[in-house]
Amino acid sequence: MASIRASNVIPSPLFSSSSSHRRREMAIRATTNMLKLRNGSDLSFTKLTTKRLDLVEEFELRSGCINTTTTTPFERLYPAPEDSSDPMVIAELYAIMEAVSDRVEMHKNIGEQRNNWNSLLLTSINSITLTASLMTGLATTGAGLVALKLSSTFLFLAATGMLLVMNKIQPSQLAEEQRNATRLFKQLYEEIRTIIDAGSPSSDDVKEAMEKVLALDRAYPLALLGTMLDKFPKTVEPAVWWAPLRNRQAEGLSGRNDRNGWDGELEKEMREIKRVLSSKDKEDYLRLGKKALKLNKVLAVSGPFLTGLAAFGSAFVGHGSSWAIVLGVVAGALSTVVNTIEHGGQVGMVFEMYRCNAGFFKLMEESIESNLKEREVERRENGELFEMKVALQLGRSISELKELAANSSMKGEVNHEFASKLF
Repeated sequence: MASIRASNVIPSPLFSSSSSHRRREMAIRATTNMLKLRNGSDLSFTKLTTKRLDLVEEFELRSGCINTTTTTPFERLYPAPEDSSDPMVIAELYAIMEAVSDRVEMHKNIGEQRNNWNSLLLTSINSITLTASLMTGLATTGAGLVALKLSSTFLFLAATGMLLVMNKIQPSQLAEEQRNATRLFKQLYEEIRTIIDAGSPSSDDVKEAMEKVLALDRAYPLALLGTMLDKFPKTVEPAVWWAPLRNRQAEGLSGRNDRNGWDGELEKEMREIKRVLSSKDKEDYLRLGKKALKLNKVLAVSGPFLTGLAAFGSAFVGHGSSWAIVLGVVAGALSTVVNTIEHGGQVGMVFEMYRCNAGFFKLMEESIESNLKEREVERRENGELFEMKVALQLGRSISELKELAANSSMKGEVNHEFASKLF
């Protein structure tokens, strides 16, 4: 009688799902047979699963629950994860990724072009200067005096004008800017892809990605006229290429404990790391950047000044004055040496590298400070994950990072150890 009553309660939709149920049982049996072949042992997974499904069906029948859908008991036991992402948000993030990928190619190509500028202009200017110096020396023999004198003067003036332009734009520094931009845009591309792969991105992710793209565009402009960065600033400041920082809570980690991985010891450690970054690493690169900038200014002025003197001396060759010959030849040779040191040694590139390194440490400071300022630890980035990121960025292990913070707190300002081991 119980079986008859049960058969009367069973609704028709449950019968419609029997074929799907049989297909799932066949898949389970096939998987079990494969495991038998591999392990050589009989697994009772099929029996356990079938028994569990029968118990679920019997419970629904006795409780009088009516299932009006075609969902099988297997699907109710193991529901598929739901994707709550907005398709428009995904589409917008993919559009930003395409724009970022295009910027990577643009900065890469323009960086190579500007690096070629540096080598080609340096070779051309040195060749012109040495040729003009040779002409000035030959003009003392008397043969073709007027032609040699005019030619050397013209070449010196041409070299002066080209040097003024080259020293203004600093091609080696421009190439370094594009290399930095290429690396940072690649990093942003990977960040966006990680957000998409992690699942459930929001409109805040789209807004943050847009802000990062625009911040990089402002920090490393492609155009030369009007938007080019000042190559000889009055004060040396760290490069800034990031948007205002927002604390991104690590999904799935915030609930591990009440403090989200943070405690008093970790906060004290991060404060000490921030102090070392500010007082040692960042200040050291700013100091080196000031020296590189000062040297670059002296060389940028000396080169055109020497070629101008050489042009002035070559113009008075043949008037019975030996000083004109000496000035034309010696000033031209010295100008070649100065240009080789400035652009062959890529002093502008070295300055930009120091400025970028100082910006890297400033970014780390702001990241640590933004987490420490957040009163609600649940809204911070997970403490354990954040500590690991800081350690990797400084080229240290977590134990070395803790040791650095401990030594810094004991020695204070006497501590001469830098935070970074990478550069």
